[in-house]
Amino acid sequence: MKNIINLMLVFFGLALVSAQKHSVEGTVQDFHDKTMLENAVVKIGEFTAKTDKKGKFSFRDIPAGSYQLVAKHPLCDDYTENVKVDRDVHLAITLEHHTNEIQNVTIHGSHKTKGSVIMRTLDKTELERNSTENLGNLLSRIAGVTALKTGNNISKPVIRGLYGSRISILNNGVKMAEQEWGVEHAPNVDVNDFEHIDVVKGASALKYGNEGVGGVVVLEPAILPKKDTIMGSVKLSGISNGIGGELGANVAKVWENQWFVKAGGSYKKTGDQYIPHHTLQNTGMEFNSFNFSFGKHSFLQGFDVSYSGINQEFGIYRGAHLASPEDFYNAVNFGQPFYLDNFTYNIDNPKQEVGHHIAKLSAYRRFADFGKLTFQYSFQLNRRKEYDIRRGELSNIPSMDLRLITHSASLVHLIERSDWSLESGISGSFQDNFPNPATKARRLIPDYYRYDAGAFSVFKYRFNSKLNAEAAVRYDFSRYDAYKYYDADKWNANYADIFPEFFVNESGSRILTRPILDYHNFSANVGLDYKPTQNLEFKLNLSRADRTPNAAELFSDGLHHSAAIMEEGNLNIKKETVYNVNLSLAAHFNVMKGLHFEANPYLMISDNFVNQIPTSVLNTNRGVFPVWTYQQIKARIYGVDADAELSILHNLKWKSGFSILRGDDLSNNEPLILMMPAKLRNSIELNLYKPKNFYISLENENTFKQNRFPIRNLPVTFIKNGVERSEIVDFSSTPASFTLFHASIGADLFKNLNFNFRINNLFNTEYREYLNRLRYYMFEPGRNFVVTLKYNF
Repeated sequence: MKNIINLMLVFFGLALVSAQKHSVEGTVQDFHDKTMLENAVVKIGEFTAKTDKKGKFSFRDIPAGSYQLVAKHPLCDDYTENVKVDRDVHLAITLEHHTNEIQNVTIHGSHKTKGSVIMRTLDKTELERNSTENLGNLLSRIAGVTALKTGNNISKPVIRGLYGSRISILNNGVKMAEQEWGVEHAPNVDVNDFEHIDVVKGASALKYGNEGVGGVVVLEPAILPKKDTIMGSVKLSGISNGIGGELGANVAKVWENQWFVKAGGSYKKTGDQYIPHHTLQNTGMEFNSFNFSFGKHSFLQGFDVSYSGINQEFGIYRGAHLASPEDFYNAVNFGQPFYLDNFTYNIDNPKQEVGHHIAKLSAYRRFADFGKLTFQYSFQLNRRKEYDIRRGELSNIPSMDLRLITHSASLVHLIERSDWSLESGISGSFQDNFPNPATKARRLIPDYYRYDAGAFSVFKYRFNSKLNAEAAVRYDFSRYDAYKYYDADKWNANYADIFPEFFVNESGSRILTRPILDYHNFSANVGLDYKPTQNLEFKLNLSRADRTPNAAELFSDGLHHSAAIMEEGNLNIKKETVYNVNLSLAAHFNVMKGLHFEANPYLMISDNFVNQIPTSVLNTNRGVFPVWTYQQIKARIYGVDADAELSILHNLKWKSGFSILRGDDLSNNEPLILMMPAKLRNSIELNLYKPKNFYISLENENTFKQNRFPIRNLPVTFIKNGVERSEIVDFSSTPASFTLFHASIGADLFKNLNFNFRINNLFNTEYREYLNRLRYYMFEPGRNFVVTLKYNF
């Protein structure tokens, strides 16, 4: 009987336990900004509930036991947790609500908001269709952006009339250090490495540094999927102008545990370039690149290690290096051509060899309440050799051999809440520039060390669904510690009384100096973004930015072979302060299938603008070259960029972009030199998405004559027929306007094989561009057929 009673008590106790029920309740919120998430679905076993407007959920009468809890919300990763219910339970669930965003570039179009920045993007499609172009030419497709060229191979972006070190270029998060030697150095990037390119106009992106007073170019690689896969592509292009080609490949292996490894590279070679009816001697090029990276990117934490290297060799058109003043006079004033035809792949002197290597280590960690911390270190090695036409044993020795090493590090903190975010950071860098004395030629840029340290903070606030505001401040300190020789007469005439503390010693007619220059830079930005309706948006951005002059502006002294000019720096140049006002009006109209229009007027003012102008002609034993000198002036630039896109049918689109600006040298009451002329670009494209993603496109590009330019004509003297003649070289007049047409067609040949065919300069138009520093000696490229096959796997 005792055993029976005990057994009954055991069963009765089990029944009581199994009959026990408890409540499970809690909240679901965004991990980043702590916003409570409405309509999140929470499941416990077979029980389901949804969160209310305050992000709360509740379950009643859940039987005791162990369950798997799953929480889901649109655009979030699922949250899964094993829960033991033996009492009333309260849970606080956080979801990663921004998994589809690129976290480290918060201004891209796929992000929550672009804020008040004025930005344009070249997407993956445009990059793939124009993958054989260099960065400067590629960005010229954006209204308000063009390219400053030195010949037809070397080009760099110009944003609203500003270029060089005024444009910051970020390569996968690393600010590229390569503009310190002057404006004739093209960015060392391979556009095939990136999925999209953002162009921020104006000095509104202070988180990237204070030097981008003209804008920032952000180059971003593709975001890898979070699944176990291998992916990549192989691309082959044929190029008619230069009779060359390009081969590129990339591959990435990704694991479900979020580890990844990827690598890629490309090789391109072309011979002498074709202009209408002729070939330009010594204008071939050879290019190769390689990149490799690995790491792990989870939501809470991650790291990656990457390397990229680029090597380029460019021929410099021999007709730009002329031996006599008479040849120089005839070439500039009458367009008398030299060194035409005789096609070859050989790259002879004068030429340029460039190598640029970047190694980067970055890591991040997210904290539930503290925010996100990101650390980055990068190393850059930039090596540039320029070969002049020299005789004897010097013919194979470069006339300029520069090596620049840059170390950079940064620590950035980001905290986000429902109505505001705050991003702050500190950074530091060190540069070591070494000009090799083995060249046995005067060094264009001297030995120098440069030290930089900076701090920034960007605050964004959301007043309501229609109005957003942001403000940013930044402080930077820069120091140059240089060693430079000056001609004694030049030093005594220009600097001896101003900088006596820089004097080191005198050797014959040369004086060794050690300039130590400090710069304290303060920058600030305020922006508003107002969207009264879904179809209308206004933006206003006000900024002030200080820029430290680069080494070329301060110290350059000698022949710049790639540009075929003599350059003279100015030690008196102070920091450059630029004030910017940027406006944007964007509207959408229900015309046909939809019309989008955006206009961006802007104004830039500076009381100490650094300007470079031609001042004389120098006849040397290495040729005849114009001398360009740096000066500081009061300047004003204003203009407007406009874009329109009309969907005529669902598969037929017309796009148009227009830009015009005016630049004034207020100190000398004359136009600014090298201001981009007005441009109008139109295109129409038909897409047949099924069955083969077929498209056909026609583009029209109109560049108007620049009628505003300073008169900087230069005198020359030469002997002809035994008589000394003094003539004026027309170094000021601008080229005529021109119209170009381009066409392209493409489709998927098979499931993974894509075909693209493009014709640039369809009608083989003969023209010159004002922003080509060698326009006096050569025309722009003629018709070019480019065919590309790309296999994706």
